[in-house]
Amino acid sequence: MNKVSTANFQGDSASNPVVFPLPVHVQADAAQDNLPQESECEWEITSFVSGASAQVQRPTTADKAAPSEQASVPSGAPAGARGGQTLVTWLQPRAVSRPAPAGADQSASIQDQDANASQSPEQPVAERLPTTRVWGVEFAQVSMQQAVDMADRVVQARRPEYFITANLNYLMLSDQHPRLHEVNRQCCCMLADGQPIVLRSRLGNQPLPARVAGSDLIVELAKLSAEKGYRIFFLGGAPGIASAASAHLKARFPEMQIAGVYSPPFRPLSAYEQTEMIRAIRDAETDILLVAFGQPKGELWIYDNLQDIGVPLAIQMGASFDFLAGTARRAPRIWQNLGCEWLYRALSDPRRLLPRYGKNLMFLLYLLLQDIKNVGQRKIGSPVKDSWREQEREVLRPQR
Repeated sequence: MNKVSTANFQGDSASNPVVFPLPVHVQADAAQDNLPQESECEWEITSFVSGASAQVQRPTTADKAAPSEQASVPSGAPAGARGGQTLVTWLQPRAVSRPAPAGADQSASIQDQDANASQSPEQPVAERLPTTRVWGVEFAQVSMQQAVDMADRVVQARRPEYFITANLNYLMLSDQHPRLHEVNRQCCCMLADGQPIVLRSRLGNQPLPARVAGSDLIVELAKLSAEKGYRIFFLGGAPGIASAASAHLKARFPEMQIAGVYSPPFRPLSAYEQTEMIRAIRDAETDILLVAFGQPKGELWIYDNLQDIGVPLAIQMGASFDFLAGTARRAPRIWQNLGCEWLYRALSDPRRLLPRYGKNLMFLLYLLLQDIKNVGQRKIGSPVKDSWREQEREVLRPQR
């Protein structure tokens, strides 16, 4: 990469920096910098704030670059943005091959095509997959490869959709947060990221094929990006984690396209910061947005902002960023196959994870007790609800 310019702006304090992706305009002389002289070159601009983890890659197309360079910070930055941080801009060229238009009248920009696709009623939407109901939640009957194929179709459909990787903890959170019921219903593909869910499905007539772990899915999506050229944006995680995770995948799949990397501060964002963050994701021409905000914050944020983001596919990925970055250890394959990955993680970080997994275990016991109750009702011919929570609502519903 060639470092081409820097622009200074300030934050209100070192402990509470104002972090927002700033649009930066950069021009460079390709001949002077010995850059490739293709007929068309796509410029990847990466911006990040020193002292904070923020990185955005924004593509623009330029056939001929001007022999000058400049970086401009837009007006309208927050009044409190004062201090001593630096916005650093990097420029990286990448040759792209696009078919030549048949004629001037038939040419259209990528933005116009996306807008027409979103407004056209004839545009096909990715077909929903058959599901299996487990503990009141509809899970897609898919293997890992089928999930990746579904992601491919969703990106090609160019309509905002989202996947959910649901484990036992997410089911417990769904019980505690009523809003998640609607989030789950609107989900394009609910993936079973928990061995207890898969095992429970095998007691019914439509068992799930296999567990689809988010930690494995993120690797398959990186591979899909390398094969199809889909642009992936990494959002969230502790400072530096998303960058390390994306770098790990880039080293494994050199052809993977990274749209951007941004780790917002661990505090509520201002309206300006939220708007600029969403704008950066859109301007980066993101195809797949991977979010690491934690459960259920990530799922709720995607649901609330899906249309504004306009990304074809968004997924909350849990601890996948940490596994790739090396800040957390994933259980060996034998532990995963035995369905004891949760136990391995709990033992590796007992202070933080033992309380959580203890609650999950109690929740699982409660679900199993409800299953036993359902079996007894079937034996005596009583109607049985698909969801154990629906049974509780039936008991609490006032009699007329």
